[in-house]
Amino acid sequence: MSHKTVKKVLLDREAIREKVADLGGQISRDYAGKKLLLICVLKGAVVFLADLMRAITVPVEIDFMAVSSYGAATESSGIVRILKDLECSIDNKHCLIVEDIIDSGLTLKYLKENLLARKPASLRIVTLLDKPERRQVDIAPDYCGFQIPDEFVVGYGLDFGEQYRSLPDICVLGE
Repeated sequence: MSHKTVKKVLLDREAIREKVADLGGQISRDYAGKKLLLICVLKGAVVFLADLMRAITVPVEIDFMAVSSYGAATESSGIVRILKDLECSIDNKHCLIVEDIIDSGLTLKYLKENLLARKPASLRIVTLLDKPERRQVDIAPDYCGFQIPDEFVVGYGLDFGEQYRSLPDICVLGE
């Protein structure tokens, strides 16, 4: 792997904090009186999940899925593998997929179809970042933090070759 450097900060930690609080408020209003299962897509969304669940005021449970479509590349392969499945049944539960970024949409479309087959009471998607110009399939988040340009980003849980996840800001990766 060639060494890459951070080119610029795209979204700073304060903008992210404010947006996560806004999303938490929206989700809390929409799920008022209900119990919510947050399904975190590992590994990238774990930082977002940790902040988001503290911003949600309705009762939440969490579970995790790990899926792979990238490997060590910066482009999605389109072939999705479930590396870790949910530990609990989602039958008749209100579920919210917590995603770090929607790019081509291929992985998320597969994941949504897989989870809908398990008969949840409802299934929605929240993503911190969305790159709509990269979309290859018809899928959109129900809750979206930021739409971003087609640049490779790292930080706040997002990685390149397992590096940069711990950066507090979302940054554009350069050469």
